[in-house]
Amino acid sequence: MLDLYDLIHNICKRPAMYLGHPSLSNLRTFLAGYTFARRQQGLSATDQEEAFTTFPTWIQQQFPSQNHPYWDQLILAACPSDRDPWDFFVQLFQEFTATTVQNDRSHQTEPSELVFP
Repeated sequence: MLDLYDLIHNICKRPAMYLGHPSLSNLRTFLAGYTFARRQQGLSATDQEEAFTTFPTWIQQQFPSQNHPYWDQLILAACPSDRDPWDFFVQLFQEFTATTVQNDRSHQTEPSELVFP
């Protein structure tokens, strides 16, 4: 089974296959369903899943002037008008994973493995 960051990486490469189209709201909903399904199966959270729970806080810290309840809405609000929100998310996710890997050397995924198209 893929770990969470591999799954997100695959979604970023082929969003239509997983989400219908590249939508941050669809991605957030997909990941909520993923988490729900794992909990229903009695699976404990992986290190990456635990780390990803800090993603909303990390996004809020990147854009403190924005005030939205969900990370996807924060990214949409903070996205420069000349950028595609999906590409902006990919960039932010790369930065986040690089930060969390640096902060947790026991992490199994190295930043170099998180290369997006």
